[in-house]
Amino acid sequence: MSGPRIQIWFLILLLVVCFALACPLQSRFVAWPGSRANGDVFAITLGESRKLFANEFFVKADSYYHSGFYPTIFDDNRAFKTAHMAEDTGAVNSQNHGEEESFMGPPRNWIDAFGRHFMPDRHTHLDEGGASGDLSGSEGVREILPWLKLSADLDPQNVQNYIVTAYWLRQRMHQPKTAQEVLLEGLHENPGSCDILFELGRLYAESDHDTNRAVNVWMAGLHNWRPVKGTEDEVAANNFIYEKLATQMGAEQADVGNWQAAIQWFEKAKAVSKTPDGLQQMIELLQQHHSIKPKP
Repeated sequence: MSGPRIQIWFLILLLVVCFALACPLQSRFVAWPGSRANGDVFAITLGESRKLFANEFFVKADSYYHSGFYPTIFDDNRAFKTAHMAEDTGAVNSQNHGEEESFMGPPRNWIDAFGRHFMPDRHTHLDEGGASGDLSGSEGVREILPWLKLSADLDPQNVQNYIVTAYWLRQRMHQPKTAQEVLLEGLHENPGSCDILFELGRLYAESDHDTNRAVNVWMAGLHNWRPVKGTEDEVAANNFIYEKLATQMGAEQADVGNWQAAIQWFEKAKAVSKTPDGLQQMIELLQQHHSIKPKP
């Protein structure tokens, strides 16, 4: 037999041997307790590092939201600590401080000064027309959705991905059904999430006008809420979502004439709020309007 033909037969024999070995080894691998054969492909290939990539895609979406006017790791990012596309939903506790317009600071040298002529130079939001100021439609918001989808796929436990995606789908692209699917997927990945339940309740109340269903969802969120011990930001975020849920319940009770119940919910919200004065004013207005005596 010639040399090339021997090599071909040798390769065929090798493939047969590999296949014969793979059949029993595959079943043993799947049965092995530590196997991740049926796991998520990102979790298998990237491990915990996938969360870093997920955060980068989330930040990339926020950068698109600002039409590129966004700080780098070398700039002052205190005003961008919480993504603005998340902050604008009203469902996320903001940790932003400082000036949004001056994050780059003064030019470091003439090269930096010259380079800024080729960069976006003003603070804009995509849903407000972006850098062009074109308010003819909201299709520009579509640009951030692929980045949010990638971020959610990489880190399904980051509830902000689902909240932000659902909000923009519902509010700017007028797709409440798709937004609902996103939130239900988020609940599947994060059972009992108070943040997702709050946003789902808003969808039922504002888009579907189904108040009873919204109240049931908000009550589920309150039932699942627990105080947390952690950093100041973690405690603040946890208290913030309880405040939002309790305030919604108070508003709904006031709308149906249950003034006492409304006041009780506002009191609960005030107990964890960082800005309790506004809630106290609402309580006092209800008490004065309905001649309800305040508790001693």
